[in-house]
Amino acid sequence: MPNHIDTQHFWMPFTANRAFKEKPRLLVGASGMYYTSDDGRKILDGTSGLWCVNAGHNHPKIVEAIQQQAAVLDYAPTFQMGHPKAFEAASKLVSIAPTRLNRVFFCSDGSESVDSALKIALAYHRVRGDGLRQRLIGRERGYHGVGFGGISVGGIAGNRKHFGPGLPGVDHLRHPLDIAQNAFTRGLPQRGAELADELESRLLALHDPTTIAAVIVEPIQGSTGVILPPQGYLQKLRATCDKYGILLIFDEVITGFGRLGTAFGADYFGVVPDMITCAKGLTNAAVPMGAVLVKQEIHDAFMAAAADNAIEFFHGYTYSGHPLAAAAAIAAIDVYQDEGLFERAAAMAPYFEDAAHSLRGLPYVKDIRNLGLLCGIELESMPGKPTARAADIFLKCFWEKGVLIRTTGDIIALSPPLIIEHAQVDQLFAALSETLKTL
Repeated sequence: MPNHIDTQHFWMPFTANRAFKEKPRLLVGASGMYYTSDDGRKILDGTSGLWCVNAGHNHPKIVEAIQQQAAVLDYAPTFQMGHPKAFEAASKLVSIAPTRLNRVFFCSDGSESVDSALKIALAYHRVRGDGLRQRLIGRERGYHGVGFGGISVGGIAGNRKHFGPGLPGVDHLRHPLDIAQNAFTRGLPQRGAELADELESRLLALHDPTTIAAVIVEPIQGSTGVILPPQGYLQKLRATCDKYGILLIFDEVITGFGRLGTAFGADYFGVVPDMITCAKGLTNAAVPMGAVLVKQEIHDAFMAAAADNAIEFFHGYTYSGHPLAAAAAIAAIDVYQDEGLFERAAAMAPYFEDAAHSLRGLPYVKDIRNLGLLCGIELESMPGKPTARAADIFLKCFWEKGVLIRTTGDIIALSPPLIIEHAQVDQLFAALSETLKTL
C-alpha cells in the first residue's frame, strides 16, 4: 500500500474495518473485466463491483458521456425546474421497461428507490380515498437497501438487532429457499411455489386485505444468497395482489439491466409488477442513480387528485435526475442495446451454469443455485464460526488467485459483468475449485 494513504478516517460501509485496515485491499484502476490493485495485479471481477458494472469497467462511451456533460451542465435542480438530460434519460429507460411501466421517478440509489416506491404506494391509496391501506408486506431474507423503509420490509435479522423493528405495520412472507428439496437445482426450483399462497392464506387472513398497500419482493433475493423463486411463485403473488387490489413492487436493483438475459427480471418471469425499483446497472455504476418505474395509472391518480399548480407528490431528492447521472444512464442503456449485452448474457448463461455446477462434490459445498449470470454457492459453516469459511475463500481468491468474489454469510455470490468470456468463466470457477480443495 502506498505509504501516503491514511486509512484511519474513513469508516467503511459493510466492512470489518479493523481487519481490513491491518491489511488493506485497495483497487486503483479498472478496465473491462479487471480491476488493478495497488500492488499492480490484475483482479478478475467476479461480482460486477457490487452487482452493478454490467457493461464492464470504464466503458469509453459512458466515460465520454459523463465528461461531456460535466463540461456543459454540472448540476441543475429538478424541484420546479428541469434539464433536458433528465427527460431524455426517463424516455430511454422507459424504452426498455415492461409495458405500462412508463413513468419514472429518479433518485440517487437503490435504497432511495425502495423508500420512494413505498411512499408512492402508501400515498397512491390515499389519493384514491383508500387510506386504510397502510400495511406493507416484505419477505424474510429480503434486502431492500438501508433506508428505514427498506430495512422494515427487508427480512435481515441483523438489521433488527442493530436498528430495531423499523416501521410499524409491516409483515413478511417466508422466503422460498428449501435446500432439502431443491439442492443443486439448475435454474428455477420445481418445488415451493405454494409458499406464495401464504400471502392470501396467512397474511391477508391475519391483517385483512383492505389494509394492505403493497407487497415488495426481489424477483431473485440477491444479497442474502441468490435465492431463486420456485416455478410459478411470482405468478401466484401477482394473481393474489390483483385479486385484492394490492400493489406489487419488484425490487430489481440487482436483476435489472441484463443480469438474467433480459432487460428486467419482470421480462424473464413474464410477470409485470405495478412498480420496479432499480439502480446499479442503470448507469453501469459510473454515477450513482436510482429510479422507480411506475405504471401510468398510478402516476395519473396523483395528477387527478391534486389542485391546479399544486405539488402532486410531496417527495424528492437533491440529486433526482442529476445531469451527470442522466448522461451516464443514457449512455449505459445505449451500450447495452448497441452491443447486445442482454442477449450476450442469455447466451453465456448455460456455460456459466455448467461451470458453477462443476463445483458440486467439492469440500464443504452444500448447494449451488444459478440463473442467468447469477450464482450462489452455499457452504457448510465452520462449527461455532459462521461466515468464517466463506471469508477465508474470499481472501484466498483475492490474494492468491487474483479473483474478486462476494460473500454473504457462508454463501459465495457471483455476478460477473455481462461481457465475461468463456476463458474468464473458466478462470473464475477454477480459482474457486482450487481454493475449496485447499481448505
